[in-house]
Amino acid sequence: MVPVDYGKLLEEGESGTSADSYRNGIFAGSGGLSDDDEACPLESELLLPAAALFVEEGHQARGAEPPKAALKMPRESALAMALQILLPFLLAGFGTVSAGMVLDVVQHWEAFQNVTEIFILVPALLGLKGNLEMTLASRLSTAVNVGKMDSPTEKWNLIVGNLALKQVQATVVGFLAAMAATALGSIPEGKFQMGHALLLCSSSVATAFISSLLQGGIMVGVIVGSKKKGINPDNVATPIAASFGDLITLTILAWVSQGLYSCLDSQPYVSSLVCASFLSLTPVCILVSCWHPASHSLLFSGWEPVISSMVISSFGGLILDKTLSNPNLAGIVVYTPVINGIGGNLVAIQSSRISTYLHFHSTPEEVPAEAQVCYQPCLTFCGTGPNHRSAQVLLLLVIPGHVVFLYVISLMKSGHTTLTPVFVAVYLAAAQLQVITLLCVADWLVHCMWRKGKDPDSFSIPYLTSLGDLLGTGLLALAFHFLWAIGDRDGDVGD
Repeated sequence: MVPVDYGKLLEEGESGTSADSYRNGIFAGSGGLSDDDEACPLESELLLPAAALFVEEGHQARGAEPPKAALKMPRESALAMALQILLPFLLAGFGTVSAGMVLDVVQHWEAFQNVTEIFILVPALLGLKGNLEMTLASRLSTAVNVGKMDSPTEKWNLIVGNLALKQVQATVVGFLAAMAATALGSIPEGKFQMGHALLLCSSSVATAFISSLLQGGIMVGVIVGSKKKGINPDNVATPIAASFGDLITLTILAWVSQGLYSCLDSQPYVSSLVCASFLSLTPVCILVSCWHPASHSLLFSGWEPVISSMVISSFGGLILDKTLSNPNLAGIVVYTPVINGIGGNLVAIQSSRISTYLHFHSTPEEVPAEAQVCYQPCLTFCGTGPNHRSAQVLLLLVIPGHVVFLYVISLMKSGHTTLTPVFVAVYLAAAQLQVITLLCVADWLVHCMWRKGKDPDSFSIPYLTSLGDLLGTGLLALAFHFLWAIGDRDGDVGD
């Protein structure tokens, strides 16, 4: 892709337009702000410059004069799009394959065998990649595409503020995920163990904080590097955010939980101390996140999707925990991060692209003419628009990508299942159904969020990736039950 001088376009667009003229009624909740109200813009308004809040010729923002020069969204062919997506997609896939192999090994560790609620934590903590990393990637990608990160001062204020906000959200969500795992694990069994609850809490909080910090640094480097190379960060940022995210998170969770489990009897206070130490860093991150108005706004308004998606992912973890309780279905564990990760990566790309398209072509609470008709799932893949093309490209990547990843798993002799033709066919059918459903939901959800005046970059991806975890785990469990029922079964491959 040829780099676009967004800074020059912004200067031309802002020369005749006041930023205040766009603030009236734009991203102000359910309605516009009157002159007597205090201006309290949401994150999306602050993230984008005034000139970026434009529509195509014939439309204009409410209460604003049309800018002299509107930003033009760069065109890209389906081939260019596919080539930009392919490498990050494969890297992300190999990352999820590695995570599956790690989970296949650590499921036999003492901590995982005796505190099975840790399996409920797995999708919720891996889901932080979608809740936080991919959301950050989508927000910063949009900021890059509209030239908001051209100024070094603004760029680093935006980056530091968002990273601090992400640490706050990771710590809180890690704590809540541990509470959910404890409840979902203890209520059906009718017993509660305080030592196990403290281990889950400390493991979850420590894993969430450390992995979020590492992945956030990687994410910022990818986006800044994409901007310098003239690559559209919408195509590469979200897959790379996931490429090592699952592996990093699972590795940290396994080592921390095993280490704390070894201290559970001899030094029971260690779990409480670890949890308290990471929770004590939260106030510092809150203060830092107030540096930028965008992150300050999300500090109070961005919790709904993050917490809701954590709950959704936890139910996916409950399905995984109950499936693994049947030793005949142990083979599901190595494929769970793969199918969940690939589905989440692809739908995050589509969500980020649709969000950027809406930022370029319409004003908040208004959608383009082609999206104003009653939603029909088949229209997601039928059409010649940029969002239709991207959905088609992403869907075409599903089967070849999963075939490659299945071959790698087989080549590494991992897992407990032989790759028979029947198994491959059933697995690919589950993966294809998952991605088709996610892309259709993304098309509806992103436009729905935009129509309600909410920034899709912050609100849609957490819901979509957590739904991907639930769908992926559920469909995979059904696939393994089906394979066992028809006689395509293995229980000892890879032991």
